[in-house]
Amino acid sequence: QGHLVEFGGGLVQAGGSLKLSCYAPERDFSGRAWGWFRQTPGKEREFVAAIPGSASATEPTYYADSVKGRFTISRNYNKNMVDLQMAALKPGDTAVYSCAVHYLPTLSKPQAMNYHGYEFWGQGTQVTVSS
Repeated sequence: QGHLVEFGGGLVQAGGSLKLSCYAPERDFSGRAWGWFRQTPGKEREFVAAIPGSASATEPTYYADSVKGRFTISRNYNKNMVDLQMAALKPGDTAVYSCAVHYLPTLSKPQAMNYHGYEFWGQGTQVTVSS
């Protein structure tokens, strides 16, 4: 904790959009895969999206089926920063969203979805979608 900082969460109406950002203020994680997860009280941490550690990587970005087509993960490899653009938000998207850095540079989808492989985490930012 403390290695990553997320911002951009808030309250939005269903159908609206939000952009989350995550950066590493003190360490260079540019060569590692990053991911976004979300969690609601009483539920297990849920994979949202992941992006490889290099712009030239052949491995794709990955998305959970529940957000595919609505969320877009992107990365500024020079600024050690990852964004999550969320559109067509639903009340079911309400959660605390956390970014994380994996110990590997590229991931298979099973690896991307398994939060145990992520070595560093942010504190999380709350996203609330009202109906």
